[in-house]
Amino acid sequence: MTTLFRLTAALAVVTLAFALPPAAQAQSKKDTLVLGMQLEPTPGLDPTAGAASAIAEVSLYNIFETLTKVNSDSKITPLLAESWTVSPDLKTYTFKLRHGVKFHNGEPFDSAAVKFSFERAVAKDSVNKDKAVFANIDAIETPDAHTVVLKLKNGSVDLPFQLGQGTAIIVEPKSAPTNGTQPVGTGPYRLEAWNKGSNVVLTRWDGYRNAKDVKLRRVTIRFISDVSAQVAALLSGDVDVFPRVAAQRSIKQFQENKKFQVLISGTRAKTILAINNKRKPLDNVLVRRAIYAAIDRKAVIEGAADGFGVPIGSFYTPGAPGYIDTTSLNPYDQAHARALLHQAGVTPPLELTMKLPPVSYARQGGEVIAAQLAKVGINVKIENVEWAQWMSGVYGQKAYDLTIVSHVEPLDFGNFARPNYYWGYESKAFNDLWGKINATVKQEDRDKLMAEAQKMVAEEAVAAYLFQPTGLTVASARVKGLWKDMPLSANDLAALSWQ
Repeated sequence: MTTLFRLTAALAVVTLAFALPPAAQAQSKKDTLVLGMQLEPTPGLDPTAGAASAIAEVSLYNIFETLTKVNSDSKITPLLAESWTVSPDLKTYTFKLRHGVKFHNGEPFDSAAVKFSFERAVAKDSVNKDKAVFANIDAIETPDAHTVVLKLKNGSVDLPFQLGQGTAIIVEPKSAPTNGTQPVGTGPYRLEAWNKGSNVVLTRWDGYRNAKDVKLRRVTIRFISDVSAQVAALLSGDVDVFPRVAAQRSIKQFQENKKFQVLISGTRAKTILAINNKRKPLDNVLVRRAIYAAIDRKAVIEGAADGFGVPIGSFYTPGAPGYIDTTSLNPYDQAHARALLHQAGVTPPLELTMKLPPVSYARQGGEVIAAQLAKVGINVKIENVEWAQWMSGVYGQKAYDLTIVSHVEPLDFGNFARPNYYWGYESKAFNDLWGKINATVKQEDRDKLMAEAQKMVAEEAVAAYLFQPTGLTVASARVKGLWKDMPLSANDLAALSWQ
């Protein structure tokens, strides 16, 4: 009797197992993820309204989308545009837009939204850091709801790349004014919560055109500025992925641990010692060259990034079109630095301040540079500031002598031609040269002009150009879809999944 009961029970279990759907039989796949970021976005989540790269790291390709997409390998592919054609002179771009796309609030995406977004980017009150890109658009034509024709003043080979950056997001007109805190885009994620000082929570938008391909239902983005805390969060499993992590000194322990994967990638970022060219005696090129000559870039790379970086001599990185090595134009030479100060009529000690944002490369690199400058008679008082203070005081009000910051945008050499930019450099010669570059279509001729531009800003020592940072990503070994290289600062969350 007991044997019969056991046999019947066993058969019942087998029958029940076959009756259950496959998803219930197998262990459900993980569909949430925690991603770490060093800095919190400021002033908001609209990448057209602030210069901080952290804004796009949260919202680009996740909440907001662009006509084109810049991929990890730097190739440009369609996103909101299905395709595009360009005239031989690179002055007319015609974009065919996707059909059936809607914004998170239900409004349709169409050519009118594109026209609104690009006109907004160049409006008088626009603070878009790439305003010059949109100022080069002479006319925006919308022959129908799914066609946009951009007619440029100067031909541009870079436009498809530029239109894939955070500054070129397509916004919904009625919601645009509140995108900083209540972002409305066409992307695969919506903002669920922003816990200031702690994290941002994004949830998958079921109305997305490819929602079934988005594997992560919820992503929490935690802001962790302290390096030791970044390492601890990864080791404890509190953070699953940390792109651009500042844990260079701990990287070996992650490489030796099978629970993790470490990606060492190339970037187009430039870490510089920015110099306020408007302040005396820093308005004297001899003084700026003296500062540059006092800096041992290799020692700075060791101190700021534990050796993960490549020395640069201008505001351009190896691998970029037209790159030339300008590191020899301002070599490390302390005796020459002292001689330049004497030639400039500066009697040591020269007293300067250095305001440093809360990123580790700036705080650590600042200590190294201050010690180097002291050896040539330049006394530097270090002032550590929070990121919001840096953005308002240094970048906004130009209230500084020296600062250290990484410019992560790949196509930002035109900053030297920007009026009233935070480093205060003004040069008619450079402006004329930059105008020629923008008007040049042939790549070979453009590369030659870019070489001239690199030499010019190096010889002017507008800043002390320090190094090209190496991108480091530490993640759980089970996470798939991570970017191998970082041509721009973005976290493509829809590409991620768990093994």
